[in-house]
Amino acid sequence: MLGFPCNQFGAQEPGSNEEIRSFVNENFNIDFPMFDKIDVNGDDAADLYKWLKDAQPGEGETSDITWNFEKFLVSSAGDVVARFSPMVTPEEVAEKLPALLG
Repeated sequence: MLGFPCNQFGAQEPGSNEEIRSFVNENFNIDFPMFDKIDVNGDDAADLYKWLKDAQPGEGETSDITWNFEKFLVSSAGDVVARFSPMVTPEEVAEKLPALLG
């Protein structure tokens, strides 16, 4: 799991990269890498998210990310195999891993 903070959703991530890292570490005790804040939609969207959205455009009218915590599952071969809504938990995503690893 990799985390990419984004302030494009209700201004939920207004802090600096260090403030965001401190907040999630103190409140959620994460054990995955947190990267610098990026844009995931629009003209300034990070190339990673352009690629993810092209590979798995989702079910809406656009391929835009709908809210924080939207998730993508990428295989060890680098294929984007699934996209999950923000409401899907990391544990639910983890249930898909055995099929990819087996």
